[in-house]
Amino acid sequence: MSSAVATRLTGLRRVMSEHDVSACVIPTSDPHLSEYLPERWQGREWLSGFTGSAGTLVVTHDVAALWTDSRYWEQAEAELADTGIELMRAGNPSVPSPTDWVRGHLAEASTVAIDGMVLAVQSWRQWQDACRDAGLRLEIENDLLGEIWLDRPGLPAGTVTAHEPPWACRARSENLTEIRAEMGRRGAHWHLISALDDIAWSLNLRGNDIPYNPVFLSHLLIGHDSVHLFVDETKLTAELLSELAQDGIQVQPYDQVAAALAALPSGERLLHDPARTTIGLLNVAPQLEKTEATNPAHLLKSRKNEAEIENVRRTMEEDGAALCEFFAWFESAQGHERITELDIDAHITQARARRQGFVSPSFGTIAAWQANAAMPHYHATPAAHAVIEGNGLLLIDSGGQYLGGTTDITRVVPVGEIAAEQKRDYTAVLKGMIALSMAVFPSGLPAYALDAFARGPVWQLAADYGHGTGHGVGYFMNVHEGPQSISWRATSNAQAKMQAGMITSNEPGLYRPGRWGIRIENLVLAREHATSEFGDFLSFETLTLCPIDIRCIDAIMLTKEERQWLDAYHDEVRRRLSPLVDGAAREWLEQRTQPLAESLRL
Repeated sequence: MSSAVATRLTGLRRVMSEHDVSACVIPTSDPHLSEYLPERWQGREWLSGFTGSAGTLVVTHDVAALWTDSRYWEQAEAELADTGIELMRAGNPSVPSPTDWVRGHLAEASTVAIDGMVLAVQSWRQWQDACRDAGLRLEIENDLLGEIWLDRPGLPAGTVTAHEPPWACRARSENLTEIRAEMGRRGAHWHLISALDDIAWSLNLRGNDIPYNPVFLSHLLIGHDSVHLFVDETKLTAELLSELAQDGIQVQPYDQVAAALAALPSGERLLHDPARTTIGLLNVAPQLEKTEATNPAHLLKSRKNEAEIENVRRTMEEDGAALCEFFAWFESAQGHERITELDIDAHITQARARRQGFVSPSFGTIAAWQANAAMPHYHATPAAHAVIEGNGLLLIDSGGQYLGGTTDITRVVPVGEIAAEQKRDYTAVLKGMIALSMAVFPSGLPAYALDAFARGPVWQLAADYGHGTGHGVGYFMNVHEGPQSISWRATSNAQAKMQAGMITSNEPGLYRPGRWGIRIENLVLAREHATSEFGDFLSFETLTLCPIDIRCIDAIMLTKEERQWLDAYHDEVRRRLSPLVDGAAREWLEQRTQPLAESLRL
């Protein structure tokens, strides 16, 4: 067993004994229920050694187990190998959920501990029901991990800036007015927002407390006549503080949110989102009536307005031009330079940094050669990475944060000779991506219902992929955004429906463990398509602008309509990117956007 993990598990079990706790549950979570966590709340990684972005660790006095989804199974198996922690492949029909596992491992009247300050209200209910049914006690008052994590990192000390025109296309007052209108419909006096992206959007602010996501640590309490922003004041300039004050926004210390909630008048009604508010924070205000609903900002920010959409189109051109520059370098360097997966990340970020409006990557670049690409969320490190040489497929999933939008794109390119099986898999994934790109569907359709468009061609090979086909994407905001999720595994809710203005990824894949992985991804915009006696219909506009490598295609597998779509897409890419590139980048663009029949000599 890893000595560091063993020592930490021993320490946790000692604290569990002191508190008479039989099982400690450590989710991947923080007080804002973020996807990417500040170091202070990366306790699950610190304790287990598993570095994936999703997972739940459960520790009893004699067993420890970690649940993670199929994106991370290979990675988790390697990282947990010497820890004594059992890997639980979440999503596998034979694997129990953490709640079922705990019920099966603990005696009646045992105590299960979870830190309520990082536990969503809806998750708390699931654990509460499971524990009650099994005769167990759920304890949420203590942070047991904090008692042994003596060198725990402090809070991030980033900066907060205003997102201003022409990039900000909605006034702060407009956002608050729309939120208050929904509060009124719900009969709420107050609305608590802890989700960092909802706060940043509501106030037209951006930050850098969390890598890749332009957000900042804060809570927001909105009343009908006042707004309270709980944030470290030193992150804001005097000018920005003055601007917020003029808009009626009171800035208070980050750690004062609980006291503010506890001081609200008894009997008043608080609107909160059970998926984006922790039970620990909510419990400090028992005097309030509670109303649950999805944060109004969550849905409002998912529907981009026309000005935002136009900025995103321009951003996609800048991003596409950067990718032309990168791929031109990559192809010219093959056989002349030693290229590693780490070099891919460095060069693609440098190319983006030269484009107008670029701020940062939108997530850690995934550059995965051959078998590494079979792990959907693989990340190369200085200690473990591949040299790109020989024959095979290179998968590159990357994105950028720009003042005028957020990008996310995956391309797979051949190096040397590739096998017929690789072309078959690549073409099946491409067919699925094209099918979803061409889809016409009713407005308000549950997003998960679109999943079969993209999976169909992959299913035809008796294959599948474990991740979703599409996630929402923010506007200079988080690269993963709701409420829509194109995945048959997604939980349906009243707002997870496709509406005009939503930007969503389109990214089917196919992964052969130990061999290769393929994913092709564009971002698409839901647009009004037609209205008939059957209602309103939507279709997708493809936003991403970058050639799809046709050297990997088995052309016989494509229909006439699919070939026409691909040629039309490449015409659009060439037309819009040509004015922004020159030299080798333009030559590469011209070469990679030739008509399919001409390129493959059909």
